[in-house]
Amino acid sequence: MKNLKTSVLALSLLTLSFGCSDNKFLNVQPTGALSDDQLNTPANIEKQVIAAYSQLGNDVYRAPYTSMWPYGNVRGGDAYKGGNGTADVDAFHFYETFSFNRVDIGNTDELWFLLYIGVSRTNDALRRLNAVDMPNKAVRQGEMRFLRGHFYFLLKELFGRVPYIDETIPTEQYPEVSNVALTNDQLWAKIADDFRFAVANLPETQPEIGRANKSAAQAYLAKTLLYQAYVQSDNHAVTSIDQTKLQEVLSLTNQVIATGKYSLNPDYATNFLTAGDNSPESVFAIQFSRNDGTPKGRTDRGNCLNYPMNPDYGCCGFHQPSQNLVNAFKTDAQGLPLFTTFNNADLKQPSDFQTNTVDPRIDHTVGIPTHPYKYDPALVFDDNSWLRDKNTYGVFMSMKENVLPSDPSFQKTPPFMSSSKNWTIIRFADVLLWKAEALIELNRATEALPIINQIRQRAQNSTARLKTSSGQPISNYKIGLYSAGQWNQQYAREALRFERRLEFALEGYRFFDLVRWGIAGDYLNAYFEKEKVKRLHLKDAHFTIGRDEYLPIPLNQINFSKGLYKQNPGW
Repeated sequence: MKNLKTSVLALSLLTLSFGCSDNKFLNVQPTGALSDDQLNTPANIEKQVIAAYSQLGNDVYRAPYTSMWPYGNVRGGDAYKGGNGTADVDAFHFYETFSFNRVDIGNTDELWFLLYIGVSRTNDALRRLNAVDMPNKAVRQGEMRFLRGHFYFLLKELFGRVPYIDETIPTEQYPEVSNVALTNDQLWAKIADDFRFAVANLPETQPEIGRANKSAAQAYLAKTLLYQAYVQSDNHAVTSIDQTKLQEVLSLTNQVIATGKYSLNPDYATNFLTAGDNSPESVFAIQFSRNDGTPKGRTDRGNCLNYPMNPDYGCCGFHQPSQNLVNAFKTDAQGLPLFTTFNNADLKQPSDFQTNTVDPRIDHTVGIPTHPYKYDPALVFDDNSWLRDKNTYGVFMSMKENVLPSDPSFQKTPPFMSSSKNWTIIRFADVLLWKAEALIELNRATEALPIINQIRQRAQNSTARLKTSSGQPISNYKIGLYSAGQWNQQYAREALRFERRLEFALEGYRFFDLVRWGIAGDYLNAYFEKEKVKRLHLKDAHFTIGRDEYLPIPLNQINFSKGLYKQNPGW
């Protein structure tokens, strides 16, 4: 982690003595072990805190949770799985189509396992912190509860109902903790409590980049309460919106804004470049590193499948933007989104991006044939050599997570690609749009108008890097601002939801937005109806309302719990 010392805490040391003449060595007791008293020193506890931070980015390509791209983008209709056909990491194909998803998929089980490693590391650090007096004790406790809140937030939005285990529960009691011991609302409240503690105990500014601070905790608490505010039934239908929680979301986002520490980067591109790491728009980010003394560095392995297949990269062509997403960037004569008609005709041929007007964010987000890739006019996307299976998945590639092969952060980890570019978990743009959403649902839509226009104004000003080698604009850009005359709650809600899609496209949020708004089933089945005609791998895709809002509880976990864990509805 940048500016955090990389270290590993030895949880136990075993010295074994054995001979080669028989198998007695298998039963030899360890001659020494470290006790809690020996481990519970300030220096060792600091190492355990670092170990918990490291789990933020310890994912793998089979079960990524850095950008959440298979679960938030592929399941949300913004991307296809990509790769070498449907059998290539077939779990992602099952997620994408829903109808083929199963309870026994190993990738789902591994995802659960990796996130609970994060919970375990924070709990271990908290147990040790609670047992000693040391400098910065309350701050470190706040950091660990912030991180635990993050891991549980991901578990909650992925699986719905999960066992909640904190540092007060003895290990021998873990088998007694059910995943349905808490209601949906109670589980959200537990996650919120971790962030509330972090807000109360974290400083405004940390001496080391990468550590959570008070504003990050306020922002994550606001996000948690916004999700909790959309009250769900047992079958995942949204039944009401809690106005009290929306008021708290508004208060928390205002507090983050009022610090003056955060702002939108003048150029949207900065958010997706190594030069933009820890910029004023980054409220909290995973810190990656390379050339840090470790064999392969602490690079982004969760996105390592998502580079094009050209010789500069070489693998692996996953995470391809959907035609529907590409079409969503079209704008009308006023430069506004085409809410209901954007998908009537496809942006497909190079000329389509000149004869139609488009939001500039399309060329920050999507790799398009004949367009410069990642702001390099000399590196032009060639659909004949850059794509792995364009007959199945089309001709577009994702870009936000990737870096140029010449970037100092780029690293090949054969056969995959990776980089040490940060992955931002909370951008300031998110904080602004959470505030706008709360205002709209509180029937104060007029106050949300300048916030959404602020996001659009930044996009309007973000074309300096979007040039061909001759200095001409890559596409025909036209983006306008909303006017007060057309603005009412219903229109504002549609504008907010469309803006979130464009602003955060391919950053891992889309599916979870659809679920919390209670529109996932209708939206995705309408998406499949049109998209399956263009992409045959979706011909059997179908979203089952009341089931597919959440992944199934992995069968392995139900078996390990001896049936204590209950399966999600419909599985």
